[in-house]
Amino acid sequence: MHGAVARPRARAYLALIMKRPILIHPDPRLKKVAKPVSDISDELRGLADDMLETMYDAPGIGLAAPQIGVDARLIVLDCVKEEGAAPRPLAMFNPEIVAASDETSTYEEGCLSIPEQFAEVTRPAEVTVRWIDADGNEVSEDMNGLWATCVQHEIDHLDGKLFIDYLKPLKRQLITRKMMKLKRERARG
Repeated sequence: MHGAVARPRARAYLALIMKRPILIHPDPRLKKVAKPVSDISDELRGLADDMLETMYDAPGIGLAAPQIGVDARLIVLDCVKEEGAAPRPLAMFNPEIVAASDETSTYEEGCLSIPEQFAEVTRPAEVTVRWIDADGNEVSEDMNGLWATCVQHEIDHLDGKLFIDYLKPLKRQLITRKMMKLKRERARG
């Protein structure tokens, strides 16, 4: 999906939806615990739209506010991957996992802040997530499969944790060195 993310309610403001630069690991802002959102403002709704635009453009299936340098407990995701299926963009303010299955699943994860690096990570196969939506309503949903993996990965970002933190130290160091090299190359650019 390209362009603005449609939302069924009217906007009380005019905003230009824009792509934001994504921070690349290592960056100290990616290791901080994000601050809770106290009030869902038009500015925060606009930020969520920017994040969705940035995520779709990358392309990715999830993005957390700390990944674009914003200290707020906000994530966006859309794990619909089937050809021709309608997108399902979600913006979650203050998301939290309130229940997790004992059963686990392993997915090969990647991250927009750690481009072109992938590793298998084992997480609970099913989770119940509670969050505040863009209209200020509390929402709860059971998620499984890719949705469960993605929401856990993005909530980890809000807690200053990256998927490589689940890896053995040597593998984590190797990926970090690759990212440092990538950042140097981009800086010369």
